[in-house]
Amino acid sequence: MGNKIVAVRELAPKTMLFEVEAPHIAERGRAGQFIILRVHDEGERIPLTIAHRDREKGTITIVAQEVGKTTRDLNALQPGDEIHDLAGPLGKATDIPSADKTVVCVGGGIGNAVVWPQVTALKEAGCKVIAILGARTKELLILDQEIGAIADQLIVTTDDGSYGKEGLVTAALKELIDGGQQVDEVITIGPVIMMKFVCKTTEPYGIPTQASLNPIMVDGTGMCGACRVTVDGETRFACVEGPEFDGHKTDFDELMTRLAYYKDEERESLELHACKCGADSSVPAASETV
Repeated sequence: MGNKIVAVRELAPKTMLFEVEAPHIAERGRAGQFIILRVHDEGERIPLTIAHRDREKGTITIVAQEVGKTTRDLNALQPGDEIHDLAGPLGKATDIPSADKTVVCVGGGIGNAVVWPQVTALKEAGCKVIAILGARTKELLILDQEIGAIADQLIVTTDDGSYGKEGLVTAALKELIDGGQQVDEVITIGPVIMMKFVCKTTEPYGIPTQASLNPIMVDGTGMCGACRVTVDGETRFACVEGPEFDGHKTDFDELMTRLAYYKDEERESLELHACKCGADSSVPAASETV
């Protein structure tokens, strides 16, 4: 079957990092791209970002937050276990600006798994990179050390002030811009509501802003149509035409409505699975796969 898990690490409660053998993807993958996996032969297909690649070892790193039945099954795996099938790299790579540009990467929650490869690619291209990472609490902040080791500057915010600056990433971004920092481009990934307000923050300044719409993908091939999004008045498909789009032209309100379509069915599926295995059936408030 292949796709053996070689390392597992807990990043935060119900959030796990997996290093998986996948030589082809490790060689060909680029920042912004993702994979589709099935945990077992009767499982559903889910998309996860390629958070890191090690070409020499032939491994990729993925991060999964437990938000439903499939991610619960995935997060129960251990080193030596194998993922049933794994396809990629999929999606378009991040559009990396030319050297000498200053780019701010704004991540929130599980979205930091996307920021990690973006910061890596930007630095390799010769850009100055500032990373702004947000979480509700220090306990939920992930990958800040990995990202901070690469970025030229790291700013951390928490809603409750338990780590870094108290407040939202948007406040830190506005403070940075108003403080005179030259910002040529912003890339944002995280909860849709966060991305919406990051784009609203940069729009008055005319700063180009890319939004990674990974949270709305399901099948990852464009066949299911679940990832439809309106950009500049036109219907686009996040999995095959994205996942990154012009944030100033994206209809985030429509996006948030689409994300809520199947919450009842998702909760029912998870509760049924929990009854069978005796696990806790609680569902996190924000169920997004990145």
